[in-house]
Amino acid sequence: MGNCCSDVAGGRTAIGGTAVDLRNPGDAGNDAVDNFLRSRGYHGLYSQIELSFSASGLRDRDVLSKSDPIMVLYAKGKNGVLEELGRTEVVLNSLNPAWITKHTIIYHFEIVQVLLFRVYDVDTQFHNVNVKMLKLEEQQFLGEATCALSEIITKVDRSLTLDLHGENSMRPPNSQNCGKLSVHAEECITSKTTIEMIFRCSDLEYRVLFSRSDPFLLISKVVEGGAHIPICKTEVIKNDLNPAWKPVFLNIQQVGSKESPLVIECYNFNSNGKHDLMGKVQKSLVDLERVHSGGQGENLFLSTAVGHNSQNKVLKSRLFVDKFSESVQYTFLDYLAGGFELNFMVAIDFTASNGNPRLPDSLHYIDHSGRPNAYQRAIVEVGEVIQFYDSDKRFPTWGFGARPIDGPVSHCFNLNGSSHYCEVEGIQGIMMAYASALLNVSLAGPTLFGPVISNAALIASQSVAAGGRKYFVLLIITDGVVTDLQETRDAIVKASDLPLSILIVGVGGADFKEMEILDGDRGEKLESLTGRVASRDIVQFVPFRDVQSGEVSVVQALLAELPTQFLTYMRSRNIQPSL
Repeated sequence: MGNCCSDVAGGRTAIGGTAVDLRNPGDAGNDAVDNFLRSRGYHGLYSQIELSFSASGLRDRDVLSKSDPIMVLYAKGKNGVLEELGRTEVVLNSLNPAWITKHTIIYHFEIVQVLLFRVYDVDTQFHNVNVKMLKLEEQQFLGEATCALSEIITKVDRSLTLDLHGENSMRPPNSQNCGKLSVHAEECITSKTTIEMIFRCSDLEYRVLFSRSDPFLLISKVVEGGAHIPICKTEVIKNDLNPAWKPVFLNIQQVGSKESPLVIECYNFNSNGKHDLMGKVQKSLVDLERVHSGGQGENLFLSTAVGHNSQNKVLKSRLFVDKFSESVQYTFLDYLAGGFELNFMVAIDFTASNGNPRLPDSLHYIDHSGRPNAYQRAIVEVGEVIQFYDSDKRFPTWGFGARPIDGPVSHCFNLNGSSHYCEVEGIQGIMMAYASALLNVSLAGPTLFGPVISNAALIASQSVAAGGRKYFVLLIITDGVVTDLQETRDAIVKASDLPLSILIVGVGGADFKEMEILDGDRGEKLESLTGRVASRDIVQFVPFRDVQSGEVSVVQALLAELPTQFLTYMRSRNIQPSL
């Protein structure tokens, strides 16, 4: 997909990733670099998808001829509000139209994009009217259908056929009389064309006396009006004035074209989020290819204000492009089309610090009004995104930190109450098992992550051994700081070699500083007690209180990094989709 990352394996390491404190860019307590990016307009990964449409068995609403159908595409928001995205041409005298007009849409993995399709018969008197000018209320309604974009792109052939039905009626008795609509999705080639570059700098200048320099590069595209939109960043190289960064994979789609101007800025990382600009260059990909061919590097410069004018001060620091290669990479959607799936797992914290579930001040309190608690919200919001990528929708679900009836405290028990299997049916099954467990366990402690991570890793390793095409996503929801920090580190390091990502949601008012150590976005890879380093970053942590209702949800914050983690695993093992 439209990804950009820095790692030999094709994934992102070190400081890269998704902001933890997305609502307050000025507070750099979690991930200063990403807050910096968010404040400047950076948004997560995406792919450009071209949709094509056809229909069959449409109703014939004309007396002397067949219907003249047009299809109108809408995006449906969570509040039910419709936004028209586009219209096809009118096909004359056809009950089985194959429209030529296609529509391009940006696919976002981390949100559910609900689409609505409506088909109309255009009256003869409007045949010479531009389709954009047609008043739909004056046309005869033939039927509508709805689905999530994820449902289309997860099909092996990326085609989905939907039953058309009456307006505002999901399953009317006569829906079969309205015909069928087929939607086909094709990923645009610009989503797959990738430039791999290796950057190096020489003779960087100290920015702060008596302070070391920890440089990283930020690559931005220059848009109309001169604004800079960040699209890529490297890892931080600690205490080095001649840094060489790991490969950067830059998607052509993100840039616009090889001729589009890019600004490459070198910053000195500061944990307070106020990063010092050490120098910059402005070049297109074509220019960077020339820099690579020439081998001489390019001087960095700084803009200095002189009166009302701005001048560029050329520095002795130089930027080198040690590698420049163009290729077509397999994307996240290619792997989905090749039969790979995401398997959702959930682990819920039942430690006593959550409070008595029967009292309203408990984090586990289930409000009879139907208002979800933080645990329920996290389950539903993450689950409703990932469920589309799992064909059987059977999800392993555990609890930890509680004492089941007539038993000792368990740090990994099956939430469904079974002693034989851990799976439940669908998101509703998770919610039911969670509510039931609250009535059947005694909250205890301490907060241990190691057992549930090891259990998830065991399932992932068994899948690999059996030749499975699954990537596992473990959601841990907790109210407290992990007690077995070293054991958790060891489990994560071991699991980093497996097709597994771990999403952690911190609920309540606890201090989650230690939790952020587990998230590899801060610049240091996890290390086990034996000195083994995690092969890749597989953890994403978000404090629930920091991601309030607004533009970016908990789901977006948690899931934006997942496709990159998926690709890191696949590419590092040279696993290719069967297309």
